[in-house]
Amino acid sequence: MSNLMQFLIENPVDNLTEEVIVSPRLAKFPFKIKGMTGPEFAEYQKMSTKIGKKRKIEFDSKTFNELVVLNHTLVPNFRDAESIKKAGCQTPEQFLYKSLLAGEISELAQEISALSGFDKDMEDEVEEAKNS
Repeated sequence: MSNLMQFLIENPVDNLTEEVIVSPRLAKFPFKIKGMTGPEFAEYQKMSTKIGKKRKIEFDSKTFNELVVLNHTLVPNFRDAESIKKAGCQTPEQFLYKSLLAGEISELAQEISALSGFDKDMEDEVEEAKNS
């Protein structure tokens, strides 16, 4: 068995996690994130892509970032029903936007993408998704 094969067997990627700081405002509070799998990434792309007028394909980066952040942020858990209720929100999306600034959401999505093996800027990811 090759060294590469041995490494891959001993280091599965299905539970990669990391703690990140998303902004100076939240510097004392690291977020715990987990990586996306290929099928999850493809599903988020699909859910964020709409066919508009004249069959023009439109990619909704806001929806994509929401899906990435809501599904891959472990701490804090934006899907926690009790926290959503305490914040006076009805949905995880409302809680996310009530809790974080737009740039913090974008940074968090970028950190999750980087952990998932996407070293490119999120804008590059959006362009790639639009063109696929």
